[in-house]
Amino acid sequence: MNKVILMGRLTRDPEVRYTQSNNNLVASFSLAVNRRFVRSGEERQADFINIVAWSKLGEFCSKYFKKGQQVGVIGRIQTRTWDDDQGQKHYITEVIAEEAYFADTKRDGETAGNFDATFGTMPDTAGSSDFEVSSGDDLPF
Repeated sequence: MNKVILMGRLTRDPEVRYTQSNNNLVASFSLAVNRRFVRSGEERQADFINIVAWSKLGEFCSKYFKKGQQVGVIGRIQTRTWDDDQGQKHYITEVIAEEAYFADTKRDGETAGNFDATFGTMPDTAGSSDFEVSSGDDLPF
């Protein structure tokens, strides 16, 4: 079984592109996911996980997800390789999103807009975040 469940903050706005062959939408973004344990005397570590969302889910993510927002993603791990123009082989491991959810609490005056519930919900996570909410572009990533 290949199933991944992640919760973290977006390190950047989702990037959208379209496939050349059949013009499918694909959104990609990265999540900063805190590690569960902190070593004594050290700061909490985070892993930066690449996420790819296709078609309608990719459209949903590109429309409603923004840098710094906490989200949940359920999907599968996938690896791929390719050769660049110089013949150098490249490897990448990423999570292919199958579901995506809002995980932030709504801040005053903010609305997430209307969205298809197939792609997410707004759970009540008041006070359960490991991250400090920051305004503006002063995020550490």
